[in-house]
Amino acid sequence: MTETVLAEQIATRLRRDILRGTLPPGAPIKERDNASDLGVSRTPMREAIRILAKEGLVELRPSRSPIVARPNVKDLADQTLVLIALEKLSAELACTAATGADLDRIAGILATMADRFAETDPLDMFEIDMSFHTAIAEASHNRALAETHRAFLQRLWHARFLAARQKRARDRVLQEHGRILDALRARDPVAARMAIERHLGHLADDIRRVVATETPGKDTTTNKGDAT
Repeated sequence: MTETVLAEQIATRLRRDILRGTLPPGAPIKERDNASDLGVSRTPMREAIRILAKEGLVELRPSRSPIVARPNVKDLADQTLVLIALEKLSAELACTAATGADLDRIAGILATMADRFAETDPLDMFEIDMSFHTAIAEASHNRALAETHRAFLQRLWHARFLAARQKRARDRVLQEHGRILDALRARDPVAARMAIERHLGHLADDIRRVVATETPGKDTTTNKGDAT
């Protein structure tokens, strides 16, 4: 196994610990201790931490252990507006560019969500949900758009999971995703944008609310100290 693959696996494990709250905001991530616990060298551990820092989940600090990043509401709100715009553009372009295979892939993800919603771990279901949105961006067949969408999705991964975890309403989630898929199949860009707006229109408010709930007593409104 290459160190690159190992670093990605370590990043996945740490990311899931952060999302689950096992590693809460402000918690130090000690490179040596974590590497020892996982039985790996410090090189892939260091690279895994860099991956998470690029995603906004970890803050790097000179001459000190990195810490799990504390959320910054203003930054998250700004990033959410950009993400929603990217989602709408992705859906609009996919109405024209998506192949039959693309639509089948998106439909397959939605079918998996429907089949596994009740018994699947919330984090696993969230990852399936995000793959639905990633598949739409990729169906635009616009590489710059898909890469930019992926970057913003990663930056909002933690906050979106917290918001989604508090709003696990199966019928609503599946219905909203179904409307998006129907619009893509109909090749109707206006309907696709409207379906995205209906699905994500309250995302910024949901994130703001959940950040305030999950980090009581913390200043999450401005860039101070170790905010991202």
